[in-house]
Amino acid sequence: MLHTVLQGFLVSIGLIIAIGAQNAFVLKQGLKQEHIFWICLICAMSDAILIFAGVFGFGHVVQSHTAWIDIAKYLGAMFLFLYGLQHFYQAWTKKQSLEANGKDETSLVKVLLICLAFTWLNPHVYLDTVVLIGAISTQITGDKVHFAVGASLASFIFFFSLGYGAKYLQPLFKDYRAWKVLDVGAGFLMWGIAYSLIA
Repeated sequence: MLHTVLQGFLVSIGLIIAIGAQNAFVLKQGLKQEHIFWICLICAMSDAILIFAGVFGFGHVVQSHTAWIDIAKYLGAMFLFLYGLQHFYQAWTKKQSLEANGKDETSLVKVLLICLAFTWLNPHVYLDTVVLIGAISTQITGDKVHFAVGASLASFIFFFSLGYGAKYLQPLFKDYRAWKVLDVGAGFLMWGIAYSLIA
């Protein structure tokens, strides 16, 4: 059982650790200390739902309905382009700094909607969790439930570590120039991923 759980964990962590739009969003919210728990929970729960869907047979369904991937691809690219544009605007117009006792500037509902968009409008998420992990699970000799649990556990550990671990970078981000660098970097990342989706 533990061997199968570990297999799922290693496969999932290897896929999720790559820097992507969702991870950059979680990192930024972790730096701002805004609604971290709920963001991490949504990201991890969404991954778990998709992982279980992939492991228990939905991978071939997604592959046979490529129109779903195409729709998600263009919606995701549009969302990432606009969100990247917002980052460039913030870098150009604002002088953000991180105050230890600062109040949340963004409502929980707005943050959660953005988080859901990063997750469910991102075709890479479907390819990694539903298709790829689903395909790998077919080669597993142990209980697939344990494999899916291990893969989901990796997602929970990763997102909560990223969200809550970001606080150790807070001293750096008391300088508004660090926020400008982060915003510019995030903007190029969003546009790069958007381009890769439609190229």
